[in-house]
Amino acid sequence: MPPQRPTGPRGPRPPQGPAKSSRRAPPATGARPARPFPSGPRGKPPGPPRETGPQRIAKLLARAGVASRRDIERMIEDRRIALDGEILTTPATLLENLRGVTVDGKPVAPPAAARLWRFHKPAGCLTAANDPKGRPTIYDRLPGGLPRVMPVGRLDYMTEGLLLLTNDGELKRQLELPATAVVRRYRARAFGEVSQQQLEELSEGIEIEGIRYGSIDANLERRTGRNCWIEMALTEGKNREVRRVLEHLGLQVSRLIRVSYGPFTMLDLEPGQVGEVQREELFRFRQTLK
Repeated sequence: MPPQRPTGPRGPRPPQGPAKSSRRAPPATGARPARPFPSGPRGKPPGPPRETGPQRIAKLLARAGVASRRDIERMIEDRRIALDGEILTTPATLLENLRGVTVDGKPVAPPAAARLWRFHKPAGCLTAANDPKGRPTIYDRLPGGLPRVMPVGRLDYMTEGLLLLTNDGELKRQLELPATAVVRRYRARAFGEVSQQQLEELSEGIEIEGIRYGSIDANLERRTGRNCWIEMALTEGKNREVRRVLEHLGLQVSRLIRVSYGPFTMLDLEPGQVGEVQREELFRFRQTLK
């Protein structure tokens, strides 16, 4: 992972609008209401039970925080992973543990307890480890002292707001899967005309250029001239979904902020700041997932 550098100057806080409409997006099944979390861990993590017996190497490496399962499969194709000195050729290899496994010739440490951090991503950085064009990434904005972490999902280069980070590939996958129905909430500032009725029709889903987007709960928060703020809640998070849907409605998005992911918010974080979710809170949240 590239070296981490302290964040730059603080960016602006998301604008605070007037009282919201009484129409609210329903929370994900079993999820707790969003509220700020204390910034540090406390107590011993009980943690969900781990599976026992032989497991696919891609799953074990993801759990150890090496990379996502998909990336690990590509690493195996690139002959970067070995077992007892022998190059592995299939991600279906079953193992009890990671003893003797190396990545790029380096031994893999046993998986640590799952941890989760909230990061207030500033606009103007990529959710990626590096960029061939030399643009800044989230790892250039993260403060020092963090272990190796992976982002849960992605935020576009100019999208700001809450980005979850974890050291556990299985937790990452669990939070990203649409089947778990974790609600992502956004605020978008856009230019153009749109009605509440048009936004409510998004609850039935919409197809754009052959891509089907699921139900979106959208609410017109306020309007100033031809500029407006829109609240949106969804459970899929396809690539650039919010921007594409609003552009399909004839709007030009000038600012996009993710304000929460499940029960986790960024209300107490300045741009570039990180806060760790208490491990007991993380455990209880994982118990609510489908």
